[in-house]
Amino acid sequence: MAEWLKRGASAEVRADLDRKVRDTVEATLADIQARGDAAVRDLSIKFDGWDRADYRLSAREIQDCMDQLTGQDLKDIEFAQTQVRNFAQIQRDSMHEVEVETLPGVVLGHKHIPVNAAGCYVPGGKYPLLASAHMSVITAKVAGVSRVITCAPPFEGKPAPAIVAAQAMAGADEIYALGGIQAIGAMAIGTESIAPIDMLVGPGNAFVAEAKRQLFGRVGIDLFAGPTETMVIADDSVDGEICATDLLGQAEHGPESPAILITTSRRLAEDTMREIERLLFILPTAGIAGKAWANYGEVVLCEDEAEMVRVADVYANEHVQVMTRDPDYFLKNMTNYGALFLGPRTNVAYGDKVIGTNHTLPTRKAARYTGGLWVGKFLKTCTYQRVLTDEATTLIGEYCSRLCALEGFAGHGEQANIRVRRYGGRNVPYAGAVEPSERTRIDA
Repeated sequence: MAEWLKRGASAEVRADLDRKVRDTVEATLADIQARGDAAVRDLSIKFDGWDRADYRLSAREIQDCMDQLTGQDLKDIEFAQTQVRNFAQIQRDSMHEVEVETLPGVVLGHKHIPVNAAGCYVPGGKYPLLASAHMSVITAKVAGVSRVITCAPPFEGKPAPAIVAAQAMAGADEIYALGGIQAIGAMAIGTESIAPIDMLVGPGNAFVAEAKRQLFGRVGIDLFAGPTETMVIADDSVDGEICATDLLGQAEHGPESPAILITTSRRLAEDTMREIERLLFILPTAGIAGKAWANYGEVVLCEDEAEMVRVADVYANEHVQVMTRDPDYFLKNMTNYGALFLGPRTNVAYGDKVIGTNHTLPTRKAARYTGGLWVGKFLKTCTYQRVLTDEATTLIGEYCSRLCALEGFAGHGEQANIRVRRYGGRNVPYAGAVEPSERTRIDA
């Protein structure tokens, strides 16, 4: 039976934080709805100290940002974007449109239709996370979205050059230097200067995630997201240093980012916890990673691989790093995860930055019902049908008529009956017909 050697904060503590965020976001979105650009500007000044007449960057400003990067910087961004674009295109090519004659004279099909406009949020207030530009903008463009806009907060009082370069190189049609709730609200609700979009994507802090949640339905979203999560599943084939590195490497995202070790080795568990304490003395981001580990870090000792799978599936974590003798066992048997990183030669940072898979992934157990961002998220799979012959519409119509009668839907039934009469020459009574005396009472 699994044994918890370390537990994180309780569900009650997390729920209290969620309530405070929810109330703030609700009031802020209402303000943007009411005051548009004026509200967005006030919020940008308040939270980012960033005041402009127009938050959209000009072509000159975009080029200035790109000029601040070295040639190697631009090559590195281009390499990462090539990997993301290649994999996104492979995914898109796997999605086939369908048209098939399911019965003689009955043709059914579906098409994949891109949304018309997408808004991509790129976090950058704490760190300039330029990789999120690759993951969202490129994926939308490969899907065929015609208008892709991006928002990223200013970094140290100005647009972050690396983020702006990544947005431009990825193919963004409009680039805005806006962050937080004001960026999400402006894109989804629209203002005098920003036309609204149809779909919001991209990671962000708790306020960004809650804004997307509250706006879902008004616009589409990629997924409901919370703080970054990482899980390491390991046995004694690896050591505590590599496990500790992989846990803290993701815990630095924020002080509420869960980092979980699941192992069959008590010795590895204890070694990993010691290594974490050692690394926290030398890691430059230890101030954040240390809080995350103290409050949300967990260590679970399991009896065997099967129990590790069961425990991991209950957590349904975003990132799952598997470092065991047989990592394919987890690929075969796990069902709830955002992305798997199999074997010690790969790691979550590869997926976050460069390897080609998308890093916008489900958190807070959403992996039970969804995967991460991919080209399919930007596509609407829409069906259509044709009935080509009199015989086909008569056949389908007779079944439809009887099924509608079972449900009491007379109008639906008549849609079928009129076609049976016209195309099949059948003498079918009007659906739900009543005697003249009854009709008189209804008309009265």
